[in-house]
Amino acid sequence: MGRRWRDGRGELVVRGDDGGPSVAVPLEIATSYRARTKGLLGRDSVDGAILLSPANSVHTFRMRIPIDVAYLDRGLRVIAVRTMRPGRLGMPRLRARHVLEAGAGAMSEWGVRKGARVEVVLPA
Repeated sequence: MGRRWRDGRGELVVRGDDGGPSVAVPLEIATSYRARTKGLLGRDSVDGAILLSPANSVHTFRMRIPIDVAYLDRGLRVIAVRTMRPGRLGMPRLRARHVLEAGAGAMSEWGVRKGARVEVVLPA
């Protein structure tokens, strides 16, 4: 189930628990080395989320805001979610293939939690 995305935009869809409503969030996709390295550095806010792929760890050095970080396996299932303050180094997750970043508190609002599955929808 290898995923091949390009830098760009899409939508993150978080499936509701037990068939509940899904949540769709604006998504920035960062797959090139340059885009992944830049990530959210220097931003004061995030519109939706950013997907770093491939990635299994992140840091928040030179960031201005605390962020939520979700580690995803190759099937886009959430392995772990952490909130990181600026100036921190996240530990690599062995099974993680992708990392989602969003403003602190956003992921719990969207239902992104350990065991949840998310989907990346690209514009037609």
